[in-house]
Order: sequence, then structure tokens, then C-alpha cells
Amino acid sequence: MNQFFCWNDRLGIPLPSLHQDWDMYSERDRTFIVTEWEIIRGTIPERVIALEAVINLKQVQLFEEENFERSCTINSDIAELASRINDLHIWYRMNQEIENKRHS
Repeated sequence: MNQFFCWNDRLGIPLPSLHQDWDMYSERDRTFIVTEWEIIRGTIPERVIALEAVINLKQVQLFEEENFERSCTINSDIAELASRINDLHIWYRMNQEIENKRHS
């Protein structure tokens, strides 16, 4: 990516990777970071929809699965996907904090 963002395999998006306080970055860097984050943030709803589709497929599998151990594995997979969605929602709301910093 670049010096301000790092790819997160679990969430499937780059995440901010800031190594100093916000005020320590130049105005140019802060503008770049906010602009990049807004672009990345815009992809989060699509990512959530894709994960929800996988959950739906796994729920069908779970409903049809007769093997208890396999059912537990599928259920665990669903829980992990739901956790990713939750984390994506948290990152999606992160824009509000960055916007406040940009206008400070």
C-alpha cells in the first residue's frame, strides 16, 4: 500500500497505520490520509454485503448439515464472518473521528 495504510487480510481492506499523533503529520499528509480513507471507507458496504452473502450460504449449509462436528465448524465460520462485519462497521464509523480531526 503506502506508508499510511496497511492491507488487512481478515477484513479485506487497507486500514490506517499511523505511527505518530495526527497533529505531527503535515497538512498535505493529513489531506492525503483523509482522502484515501474516504475512498477505502466507500468500499466497506460492498465488503459487508459480500460477507453477508457468504453467511447466507453457510446458514443453508448449516440447516442441511447432519454431522454435528461439521455443524459446529460451519457455525464457527458464521460467527467469524459476523465478527468481521462488526469490525467493518466500526471502521466505517471511524470516518467521523477523522473528519473531526481534519476540521480541527
